[in-house]
Amino acid sequence: MLSRTADHLFWMSRYMERAENTARMLNVSYETSLLPQSAAAVEAGWEGILSISELLPAYLALYKTITSRDVMAFMVKDVDNPSSIISCLRAARENARAVRGTLTTEVWETQNQTWLEVNRMLKSGEFERDPGQFFEWVKFRSHLSRGVTVGTMLMDESLYFMRMGTFLERADNTARLVDVKFHAMNNDFFGAPQYSTAGAETTQEYDFYHWSAILRSVSGFEVYRKVYRDVIRPERVAELLILRPDMPRSLHASLNEVLSNLKLVSHDPESDTLRHAGRLLSELAFGRIDEILATGLHAYLTQFLDRVNVLGGRISREFLMPSAV
Repeated sequence: MLSRTADHLFWMSRYMERAENTARMLNVSYETSLLPQSAAAVEAGWEGILSISELLPAYLALYKTITSRDVMAFMVKDVDNPSSIISCLRAARENARAVRGTLTTEVWETQNQTWLEVNRMLKSGEFERDPGQFFEWVKFRSHLSRGVTVGTMLMDESLYFMRMGTFLERADNTARLVDVKFHAMNNDFFGAPQYSTAGAETTQEYDFYHWSAILRSVSGFEVYRKVYRDVIRPERVAELLILRPDMPRSLHASLNEVLSNLKLVSHDPESDTLRHAGRLLSELAFGRIDEILATGLHAYLTQFLDRVNVLGGRISREFLMPSAV
């Protein structure tokens, strides 16, 4: 396969996954902002969204204050923001168009229809009328894109590069979500709640909705109930989203998919890229949440993000950059 073709397929899937993850993060912050809490806590929640995407400086260059309306506008429909939902869906569609002949008709039509429909929805004001419904639509279109890809594409290198892009992006986004959301809880375990002065009952109630919202942002609420059959506890949320191989959006499950597809496209079983991915996966496979928490969750996730970024760079250099002639 030509490296430029693999590059388009890889990034098409990454951008679609990024749009979905942005929708998930915005939706959880939107729902959390509706809970009874201080204005400072609401602002901190929206600031966290910008921090996850490393867009706080870019946002503050355009807006004086952090408000839900401005953050959502910036992260959804600002065409000058390369990480906004509209920009990600445009980039996914443009990458798909560049390799139109490699895709099945169903995959191309799904990408193209998503782009046409999101423009119509934003122009008609559907996003402002019901942000939650819009975010659900973005998630649905991403699900549809993945399903059509797996259901219609030949199981060859094209599919493997698309899957690799999807799960590398998912690992990155899940790590960012866990890091920012857990770091925001300032209690003795992960920090003191910035929200509550109304006593233990209010604190417990907020805790439940806070952790429930985080789980729902990664479609993990029902999974948590099935796996742990207990009240929602922060350390178990962390374990579920980091170490569980059977949780579809966990770091472990995502890296497992990345490595599996990497092996299918690699012709050198001893390549540095494979070894780097294998070491990262093995640490997740044999890690324990108590050890991670003892050494510091934020430090662990920061290091994980750095290593995922290195892995993405290695994949790009080995497979996606055209060889010099």
